[in-house]
Amino acid sequence: MKKLGFGCMRLPILNPDDQTSFDKTQICQMVDTFLQRGFTYFDTAYMYHNFQSEAAVKEVLVERHPRDAFLLADKLPIMFLKEADDMERIFQEQLTKTGAGYFDYYLLHCLNQENYAIAQRLDSFAFLAQKQAEGQIRKLGFSFHDNAALLDQILTEHPETEFVQLQINYLDWDNEAIQSRKCYEVARKHGKEIIVMEPVKGGSLAQVPESVQQLFAAHAPEMSVSSWAIRYAASLPGVFMVLSGMSNMEQLLDNLGYMEHFQPLSEEEIVVCMQAASLINASIAIPCTACRYCVTECPKHIPIPDFFQLYNAEQQEVEKDFTVQQTYYDNLIQNAGKASDCIACRRCERHCPQNLPIVEYLKQVAKTFEPQNT
Repeated sequence: MKKLGFGCMRLPILNPDDQTSFDKTQICQMVDTFLQRGFTYFDTAYMYHNFQSEAAVKEVLVERHPRDAFLLADKLPIMFLKEADDMERIFQEQLTKTGAGYFDYYLLHCLNQENYAIAQRLDSFAFLAQKQAEGQIRKLGFSFHDNAALLDQILTEHPETEFVQLQINYLDWDNEAIQSRKCYEVARKHGKEIIVMEPVKGGSLAQVPESVQQLFAAHAPEMSVSSWAIRYAASLPGVFMVLSGMSNMEQLLDNLGYMEHFQPLSEEEIVVCMQAASLINASIAIPCTACRYCVTECPKHIPIPDFFQLYNAEQQEVEKDFTVQQTYYDNLIQNAGKASDCIACRRCERHCPQNLPIVEYLKQVAKTFEPQNT
């Protein structure tokens, strides 16, 4: 199996304000090219693209290609479960939405301390095991966003888990909040296969500071910036799949170019990635991956990742007299909550895979773009 997976969390869309405005023509072309080049793994989830990613996968993939031509991964959204019956209801909804008949890989979605407690209360691992026994799941696992100690606990209590999906990239490798390295080492200790998510950290490792671009170009001028991030994750022993949320054909072709005949990074190249991480950490303001879990939870409908992206861009500006970020911010708040509307309920923080202090960051955003309200 080739190591690159097609993540369906950031599919091409026609209207940036409508996550369901799929560019189906382009997506079909991307899916076909992906399969033609020998890649097979697709990953979706219940809430992606405002709960419509699964339906899009059915239209662009399942209905257009033989079922044995691809592998499909989906996830049980623990954060939406209230009672045990919700698991069966949502699982059947996913089978209908995707039309897949069964899932090659199926995960408990986004386990952290809060969600693991829900999974334990509802006996979600047993639910997956039953679906596997019925042939509706081929391999069972979970995606994880928390500390290594909790991961160790889960894998100890549930040795039936066949694989884990972890956030791993060179920027988060030694980040104490994300604990990429520590979680990777725990998964290896338990002998679990590893899928990597966020190898490019929500696209932020594809748009790095000029100093990092120069660093990479000095060592391999023919390689794209994002290729370093994906190849770094794919080079780790025990990693059998690296997901990439490709948003256009250009990104897809770039990824296929270096992953079709994948060569692991050399020791020298790994050192270069660590040097890049140091340079990026010195320049980035808010390390948000734009997963948008926080948006779903916000009672004030604040587009948190969009504001953070604008704030980061604003911090990179040299001339501050006028910047385009203010214009985009003003556009966004016409139909959404302002940063200053935050009531500090911290529901967003409880669902943030990056453990970011979102409330405090929103105060910084408000101070930058709404000086009259701060």
